[in-house]
Amino acid sequence: MQKHTPPDLPPMKDLTTDNITDNVHTINSSCPDPRTKFLFERLVSHLHDFARETRLSIAEWEAAIKFLVDVGKISTDVRHEFILLSDVLGLSLLVDAIDHPKLPGSTEGTVLGPFHTQDAHHVDAGHHISRDPDGEPLLAVCTVKDTQGRPIPGVSVDVWETDSKGFYDVQYADRSSPDGRAILDSDSDGIVHFNAIVPVPYPIPHDGPVGQLLAKLKRHPYRPSHMHFMFKKEGYDRLITALYLRGDPYETSDAVFGVKESLVVNLSRAGDVEGLAEKYGVSPDTKLLQYDFVLNTVEEARKAREEASLQEIERQGGKLRLQDGLLIPK
Repeated sequence: MQKHTPPDLPPMKDLTTDNITDNVHTINSSCPDPRTKFLFERLVSHLHDFARETRLSIAEWEAAIKFLVDVGKISTDVRHEFILLSDVLGLSLLVDAIDHPKLPGSTEGTVLGPFHTQDAHHVDAGHHISRDPDGEPLLAVCTVKDTQGRPIPGVSVDVWETDSKGFYDVQYADRSSPDGRAILDSDSDGIVHFNAIVPVPYPIPHDGPVGQLLAKLKRHPYRPSHMHFMFKKEGYDRLITALYLRGDPYETSDAVFGVKESLVVNLSRAGDVEGLAEKYGVSPDTKLLQYDFVLNTVEEARKAREEASLQEIERQGGKLRLQDGLLIPK
């Protein structure tokens, strides 16, 4: 039988709660990619420390394994339960903030959520993105600028929201085409405008394992009223964000930790801005959403990531270094 253990590794025997971690690090140490090796070294360390610190029982470990299996079983192309799990644990927001740092004054990011799709139609400015007859009409007029205040034309702006009942189109079994979502381009003045409906609060899917977890933790499953946005253009760092309605009952207890004060907005009326209702062909009583989005360039984002990484290197006593923009051990 072929031997698979590298000959220069010490034999593993007499494993204990104290030395198992070092042994796992040793057996993983032949990984040729330094970043992958570093990620698994830290993952194993934190998992083992968690087990030791909590004195984890076999019953609890089995329950956790079953939970993850159940999350996998219910996940589909339109129901991303693992993303939902990451969201409710605050991990999604944390990773986005690390990988897409923002310069002062630029628009903050937030969670993608489990209901973004790749099939939204590319539409012209002024398009009605929602076919829901029960939704309260909303006109969105937004600008897209760089950190110097210059308008950015030709930005692909991906928008999606629920219907008036709090459901995304993909949550309906009879869905035949995208609804409540669209992709538009900013014009030469960096303006993007479209017609939608006023967002409403809604519960994240809580009929599965993530919902059971929230119930166990005595947490509600609700998200405050919001509309999702994703901005893409070559040379600019991708921005995933959302705008939240001020005064929503779940504004301060979002189930997926997505709310940031800079993203909380007040709705006004189209008639409150002189000539705006006539310009965009809507009733003066139509609710109005206005916001000035500010994007970072790819280079600005790279420098911000590097600066944050250098601070982490200093925090960890210089034990790490940067390689291709990512941290690895010295």
